[in-house]
Amino acid sequence: MTARVIFTVLKYLSLVVACVVTLLPLGVVLIASLKSGTEFATSGPFDLPANLFNVDNFVTAFVKGDMVQGLINTAFILVVSLAGTILVGTMTAYAIDRFTFRGKKIVVGLFLIATLVPGVTTQVATFQIVNNLGLFNTLAAPIVLFLGTDIVSIYIFVQFMSSIPKSLDEAAMLDGANRWTIYWRVVLPLLKPAIATVVIIRGIAIYNEFYIPFLYMPSAKLGTISTALFRFKGPFGAQWEVIAAGTILVIIPTLVLFLFLQKYIYNGFISGATK
Repeated sequence: MTARVIFTVLKYLSLVVACVVTLLPLGVVLIASLKSGTEFATSGPFDLPANLFNVDNFVTAFVKGDMVQGLINTAFILVVSLAGTILVGTMTAYAIDRFTFRGKKIVVGLFLIATLVPGVTTQVATFQIVNNLGLFNTLAAPIVLFLGTDIVSIYIFVQFMSSIPKSLDEAAMLDGANRWTIYWRVVLPLLKPAIATVVIIRGIAIYNEFYIPFLYMPSAKLGTISTALFRFKGPFGAQWEVIAAGTILVIIPTLVLFLFLQKYIYNGFISGATK
């Protein structure tokens, strides 16, 4: 009984510590975003601002920081990239699960090996390819690089695909459907839980991506929400309260999305692991 009580106390204590470690930096940034320049310079990080409804920093970050254009560019890249990720990922999973072909295990193994290669080691070759295709400094550059999928997405799609009975394919073939029709009208609609999971996980990753937009789209007009925040180091380099406000503006969309759709993430991973 004593051991159980100690275990329960340690469990909840670890949860409290984890919450504090996670929320404390966000709280400091939020407090800083509500302070004026003078308050930020003369007060401590945990001192509350005189005006809790001061939104001047948010206006400066959103308007003068050109975050509106960054948000539009990010939304366009996000939608096109996710559509490509779903199409490529579901087709790959369909081929792996439904077809038997020579070298199938090698192909699956190559996906795993590719995840072990650090992306930075291939950036020289990738940059040359993108540049030679005439995509450098265009919105097409990150879209092309994001259109692929990763092993996590493939794994989720394959696990859900394996739970769909192959008898549905056979029944559709008896009705005269070809492989494309089976994939598009039978299999794809049944993958909605997996698609929702991948959209959330991959969408947040693309939304927060900094390196690819910064490297392949140096023009300020083509900036995303992450590079727009980075550019505050120039005109707003000494105005940390404005940088904090910009950080909050970047965090809010992903935070809201996660809070409303978190059950799909958990259900997707659990279903993918058990099916």
